[in-house]
Amino acid sequence: MTTIRIDGRDWPTRSDINLLQACLEAGANLPYFCWHPELGSVGACRQCAIKQFSGPEDRKGRIVMACMTPVSENAIISIDDPEARDFRASVIEWMMVNHPYDCPVCEEGGECHLQDMTVMTGHNTRRYRFTKRTHRNQDLGPFVKHEMNRCIACYRCVRFYRDYAGGDDLAAFASHDNVYFGRAEDGTLQNAFSGNLVEICPTGVFTDKPFSAVYTRKWDMRGAPSVCVHCAVGCNTIVNAREETLRRVLNRYNTDINRYVLCDRGRFGHGFVNAPTRIRTPLRIIDGQQVPVPTADALTAFAHMATKGRVVGIASSRAALETCFSLWALVGAKHFSTGQTRQEQECAELAHALLTRHPGALPTLHEMESADAVLVLGEDVCATAPRLGLSLHQSVRQASFHTADNAKVPRWMDAAVRTLGSECPSTLHILTPAPTDLDSVAAETFHAAPDDIARLGFAIAHEIDPSAPPVTDLTPDDAARVARLAQTLMAARKPLIVSGMQYGSRALMQATSSIAAALARTTPAAGLSLVLPECNSMGLAMMGGLSLETVMEQARAGEIFTLIVVENDLTRHLDPADVADLVATVPNIVVIDHTMTPLCQHASLVLPIAAFSECNGTLVNQEGRAQRFFQAVFPPAPIQAGWRWIQTLARGLDPSTLPVTGLIGWGSLDAVLAALATAFPGLAPAAMAAPGGDYRINGEKLRSQTYRASGRTVIRSFVSVRDQPPPASPDTPFSSSMEGAYEPDMPGALVSFYQTPAWNSVQALNRFQFEIGGPLRGGPSGICLLSPAENKNTQARPYTYTTDIPPPYVPQANVVLVLPDTRLFGSEELSMFSPPIMERSSAPTLGLPANTATSDRMMLHLEDGPHVLPVKPVPGLPADTALCPAHMVARAFRFPRMARLEDFPGEGERT
Repeated sequence: MTTIRIDGRDWPTRSDINLLQACLEAGANLPYFCWHPELGSVGACRQCAIKQFSGPEDRKGRIVMACMTPVSENAIISIDDPEARDFRASVIEWMMVNHPYDCPVCEEGGECHLQDMTVMTGHNTRRYRFTKRTHRNQDLGPFVKHEMNRCIACYRCVRFYRDYAGGDDLAAFASHDNVYFGRAEDGTLQNAFSGNLVEICPTGVFTDKPFSAVYTRKWDMRGAPSVCVHCAVGCNTIVNAREETLRRVLNRYNTDINRYVLCDRGRFGHGFVNAPTRIRTPLRIIDGQQVPVPTADALTAFAHMATKGRVVGIASSRAALETCFSLWALVGAKHFSTGQTRQEQECAELAHALLTRHPGALPTLHEMESADAVLVLGEDVCATAPRLGLSLHQSVRQASFHTADNAKVPRWMDAAVRTLGSECPSTLHILTPAPTDLDSVAAETFHAAPDDIARLGFAIAHEIDPSAPPVTDLTPDDAARVARLAQTLMAARKPLIVSGMQYGSRALMQATSSIAAALARTTPAAGLSLVLPECNSMGLAMMGGLSLETVMEQARAGEIFTLIVVENDLTRHLDPADVADLVATVPNIVVIDHTMTPLCQHASLVLPIAAFSECNGTLVNQEGRAQRFFQAVFPPAPIQAGWRWIQTLARGLDPSTLPVTGLIGWGSLDAVLAALATAFPGLAPAAMAAPGGDYRINGEKLRSQTYRASGRTVIRSFVSVRDQPPPASPDTPFSSSMEGAYEPDMPGALVSFYQTPAWNSVQALNRFQFEIGGPLRGGPSGICLLSPAENKNTQARPYTYTTDIPPPYVPQANVVLVLPDTRLFGSEELSMFSPPIMERSSAPTLGLPANTATSDRMMLHLEDGPHVLPVKPVPGLPADTALCPAHMVARAFRFPRMARLEDFPGEGERT
């Protein structure tokens, strides 16, 4: 720590930051544009000018750019110096020369950083009277709307898109006052993080295109902290609602996970909440027809079903912990299914076991960025966990940071550090069956079948620790690769090994764990990360239950009279023949979901539940972090949270027959979590993921709208109006209006929007942090359920390596190994109900090794029959393998399988 003097007052600050950060952390209002905490400093806008003095006797000082000036001991600076203020005012004036007078119609209005900074500099009169420069706007695809005339040339967009996110189809063109930020030609932005331009841009150049169709001003929307439901990473979000419809999703800062960035699937995949496929009323089959019925009739029908025979419940890894546990309490542990196939359930439970007993570190996404050697085994993280992939992309910069440290160049001086790092070698190594988006920044890539990659992993573990089981029959090239990778990992200070469930291979995950454990013997910081498929896969793995195969066996034996399916599209897990058997053998199927699935048309009873934006609940991400999401939308009855529906069903039954007698007495989410803690001690800390529904600040609930929200105009304020009270929920500490408490020190898990005096844009986040880029003032969001490395006694529990090493993959005649082609847009279930995501998804193709396809279309024979697909050559794909898009061709296709492939014989076949 050091001390600097700002306008006559001493402030303690960090010594490794620039003066702009120091001023902002001290609470000063200093304007800026080009600087961003995640992008560093380039000094492009000149808006953060301050006066710096050489000593106490210096009365003149000199103008410096705060973002480009490092903190020094006893530095004396002035923000309010008249010369510095005039300089900043002149900067904003020439920036605004060509800016249009369109704040009233600009979609950024009310949350615009340019508006805030213009007011902060005092610029309120325009002297420019000539023709303004104009640009033609581009069509940049379904996510981002382009209005180039609002640009102030801060360069944030291209720095984020190209330097940080790794995109190459957005650039700066021309120069001087005619600079243009866009694509070489109209077209969809291809980077998976393009939507962040909406928040990165300090003006209205890039705005949220889907939000434009349902646009509402910021102060008219209700906000709630939430968690992304489109993968297992658990990125934090803010959901905004108006008139009980979800309008948009924003990034919510979490220092350990997503920080300032959200992937496009998480930002724009929420369309399923407002889709026509929503279930909004109970449905029941009467006289062979599925018709809407009153809630009372639906409950009576269920009570009749439940008394006739065994009731089995199928949960879902996309349902909240509270919903899954309530179903467990309704049907009992012996009749509760996780809703996963045996292979998927075993892999998820194995991931939990491996992470629990890993002797090294379980790094957060932010900690992964500082890994100095990364090995990815058999997982395309850019498709299965996009935000994790971006963190690995940042890890490649570690070598440049060390070079900058040696050259005494501050890490925040972005352009200089990138120049120094241009010759630094990459530290990322990727072993996957198919090419990934990270291949371009990797030091080494190798493509092979999953079992062959697992064998390499086990061999690397043996090379690092000879007590690990050896792998025989390696080729000379593979042996050399193993030795090279082992040496690289052993030389690292913070190595990281990543794998996951993409190919359903237990061997891949065990090999990954073996490498990480071998490294941890000498390097305690050795990290392990395993990617899971769904937002609550880890939570369900910690609960356990029957597999879908076991449920099918019971159904075929006639042992199930009523089957309750909660938030689970079984057609995505079971083959069509199994689904047909289930429908034929189970007399009553009850579906409780928010979205219509193919199984709904065969259900005896369908009940509508709330989506993630319409209720409160808890999810456990892939690193074992329990996080709470809160309600922003109050849907009309009978839509309600899944656990409340299950509780309502239980009230119609004989309490003495319920496995958990307290089920009918749960009156709030907190009560459900308390019962969960008793039944599953490993999940008990989940109750502390966020403050409970009774949390108050100075006796007040927290407001979910800004203070500017009001339904009454000042001109009619004298009129006495008696409105209906706003909706309320006992499960949340939020009021559903602008009335209530709000402060930067509020718990981090309860921040529903960012706004402080003079700061109305997302840049107000700086006021919610003691240190910019550090944790929130109110503490972390969520709680980790898995023990960190420092709490593990590795001496008492020595790591035991598995000896279950798979044999080499041997191609078979007339068949190929079909691998799931997981796509960022197209593979995830819920996001495909969102129109912009559907627009970004591409048509299904069959990926084959380059130069092996004999025709433009091939016929692939899967369990549900033949599929004719156009062929796409995939460079580097191993021989005798094929890539088939998961769920786009065969809905139940999740893991690799052998299949027959032949030339397309002609027209008339099924496509």
